[in-house]
Amino acid sequence: MADPDLSAAIKAALAAVEIPGGGDLAGYGGLSEIIVTPGAVAFAIAVAPGMEAAFGPAREEAVAVTQKVAGARKILVSLTGGKPPAGPTFSHGKPVPAGKTAVPGIKRIIAVGSGKGGVGKSTVAVNLALALHAEGLRVGMLDADLYGPSLPKLLGLEGRPAIREDGIFTPHEAFGIKAMSIGSMLTPDQAVVWRGPMATSALRQLLRETDWGGLDILVVDLPPGTGDIHISLFQQAEVDGVVIVSTPQELALIDAKKAIDMLRRLNVPLLGLVENMSYFIAPDTGARYDIFGTGGAEAAAQKLDMPFLGAVPLVMSIRETSDAGRPVVASDGAGPEAGAFKAIAQRILAATPALRG
Repeated sequence: MADPDLSAAIKAALAAVEIPGGGDLAGYGGLSEIIVTPGAVAFAIAVAPGMEAAFGPAREEAVAVTQKVAGARKILVSLTGGKPPAGPTFSHGKPVPAGKTAVPGIKRIIAVGSGKGGVGKSTVAVNLALALHAEGLRVGMLDADLYGPSLPKLLGLEGRPAIREDGIFTPHEAFGIKAMSIGSMLTPDQAVVWRGPMATSALRQLLRETDWGGLDILVVDLPPGTGDIHISLFQQAEVDGVVIVSTPQELALIDAKKAIDMLRRLNVPLLGLVENMSYFIAPDTGARYDIFGTGGAEAAAQKLDMPFLGAVPLVMSIRETSDAGRPVVASDGAGPEAGAFKAIAQRILAATPALRG
């Protein structure tokens, strides 16, 4: 069934869902567009402040009738209003825990963020996760960059994640680490066109409705900037620290400082700053070129009173292995490029021994 046809069929099925005050969900003005991907169906129900609890049963029924039409797809339905929903539930019916709570199967969580896009944050996050795995830790990755997911490309993930009968995801596995990304449920060129509440609901489900097994560390690849997804993660889970990625140029550092300010306002520990694309070594002459300037991130880290974790060079092999889905730490773990990421991982573990579990 084509996506527009499936959207129409789901909306028709929602006509059987009664809402408070009379009427049905299909004809309700607060029903958002129904978004269908190869692996998921997502929509939101907007309600007036104070009506969240009253609409709770309608949301649960909407999930049930949608699942009957959508087959094996994951169902993501968020209930949004003027304040946080009262007593929200997961898609499988269990209540969402209030406040910061542990994620089953995960001992520690660290995140990798940046103030702006284009600084190689996801490449750093993937290679950092693999470097931590090389230290003997059980590691997983969550792609929280819902609008620009890159984990499937970087790790060479193929196909959609399996979904158990109880609605729980089974994550992909690649190079010894577990991985979950909304990108695995999209067609190659499909955009995620979700408002903030729907995106944060999807993040919660990817984090908490995945069977992570027993992980020592979950590495979360955050989206650029300072938005709803960041706040949602930091409010619902205890994050043990965040690595900030920047390039040496002042424009990137300006935005990195804003991300750092957000983390300090939210009382999230800062693990340190990584300078990516720090310098270029010409393969023919061995000459070093500081294309984006030099030492900017290290000076900024000192000024901001946070650790400088190291510099990653601008090297063709890092770009090539990333594009090929074989990150350099996995494909050439003994090489100098992988060594830069391994040194960063070792500095993080040395400074925060609790991450070893």
